[in-house]
Amino acid sequence: MAEFPDERQLVLRARSQMEQWTRNARNEAYAELFEGDDPILTEEELRQLDALDSELERNGGDGVWGTDQYGIHTAGTSSTDTSLGVVCVYHPQITRDTVLRGQGGLDDETEERLNAALWRYSERVATLVEVELDEFVRQTRH
Repeated sequence: MAEFPDERQLVLRARSQMEQWTRNARNEAYAELFEGDDPILTEEELRQLDALDSELERNGGDGVWGTDQYGIHTAGTSSTDTSLGVVCVYHPQITRDTVLRGQGGLDDETEERLNAALWRYSERVATLVEVELDEFVRQTRH
């Protein structure tokens, strides 16, 4: 019977890959959701989101794109199969104090659509990173 690395070591090794996995997943999720034949936002809404991102960065903030954060979780089982997953621990969100909010930049409906799109994007990134994690675990065990 093959010896498997303990869960703690597996998580530590996987964490060292998270930055690259996240970068790749962000690119893929962006292309899937915001480009192509059926984007989830209109061109105008995407321009508003990009303008908001730029304005937040100019004011010393982190912006919107690239502020999403992900972590590895364990399912807490005691079986021989390690159940690791990925969760988004920070979803970027436009709030009432956002720089363009209330300055003619965003109305309530647009804010909600943009926030829903950001949520969906972050969740898609988490799913794509988890695919990489699953492959990493599979390769580590074989």
